[in-house]
Amino acid sequence: MKTEADIYNASILIVDDLAANVQLLTRMLQSAGYTSIASTMNPFDVVKLHRSNHYDLIMLDILMPGMDGFQVMEALNEAALDDYLPVLVITAQPGHKLRALQLGAKDFVAKPFELPEVLARVHGMLEVRLLHRALHAANELLEQRVRERTAELQESYLETIFTMTRAAEHKDDDTGSHVQRISYYSRELARLLGLDEEYAGQIFFASPMHDIGKIGIPDHILLKPGGFTPEEWTVMKQHAVMGEEILGNSKSPYLKLGCEIALNHHEKWDGSGYPSGLRGEEIPLAARIMNICDIYDALRSRRPYKPAFDHQKAMEIIGNGDGRTMPTHFDPLILAVFLKNHQTFSDIFEKYATMKSVAD
Repeated sequence: MKTEADIYNASILIVDDLAANVQLLTRMLQSAGYTSIASTMNPFDVVKLHRSNHYDLIMLDILMPGMDGFQVMEALNEAALDDYLPVLVITAQPGHKLRALQLGAKDFVAKPFELPEVLARVHGMLEVRLLHRALHAANELLEQRVRERTAELQESYLETIFTMTRAAEHKDDDTGSHVQRISYYSRELARLLGLDEEYAGQIFFASPMHDIGKIGIPDHILLKPGGFTPEEWTVMKQHAVMGEEILGNSKSPYLKLGCEIALNHHEKWDGSGYPSGLRGEEIPLAARIMNICDIYDALRSRRPYKPAFDHQKAMEIIGNGDGRTMPTHFDPLILAVFLKNHQTFSDIFEKYATMKSVAD
């Protein structure tokens, strides 16, 4: 709550081209107890002075040579120093009032000055102005608390993600390194595709959960060094559906995107993927991004069924195909961007080859 002392200590700027008017208004205000009064007879200085001092009240004459009061208000509005224009217009012309109001003036003082009117209007405007500032400060504090709470919730979401990711890593340490690198591939590819930073951040945290469903796959199948029997392959493919079931029904944007990726990251552009045989843009964008990143890192990594390939070999397979992996499996636009920027993904693999935790 603002006190009378706050009002009388508020800062006031008098703007008038006549020295007599400046002196008269200054004496009136000082005699009433106002302590912070400044003045200028040059209207061109008003924006600069207000930018430096953030006056609580500007008493502004309208008829001034070179730059009238209307132009001063226009300049103040253009400078956007505040969302509240604290202007008390000084005018002897009733016709000026409407235009001044349209430009943002809050009140008027008529010429010739009458002491009771000047003091009443100044006091009233300063009271409103200080209350406006107090409300603005309260809103800022509330917004800060909302931001802090949002950050806490985001941290909680990410903690959940990391916990589930670690559970998947526990099955196979080599795969653990894979899911960590996936974050960096996916985020970088999203950026290269021109997607915004919010989306890039979401896919960074969502993509490690793509294989969370493998928690439900028996180890004798998941870690089998040779090829799968038809029955084993049927079981293995269920990890996509299991991932959706684990991550589904969440309000977190990270878990929602993770669910979408987990279910669809083995779908292929030509319709030959699983579990639903989706084709083209039927496959969610995040899953299309994730798919090529997943294939690249799987080619670069040792698996129970294959050795690790170097970057050149991995790019040859992605770009030309080897029977198991074919260029027609990928979104053509995403494939083109990936191939054009292939060294970026090699650098990520080398930099994070021995990572043990996901970090930004």
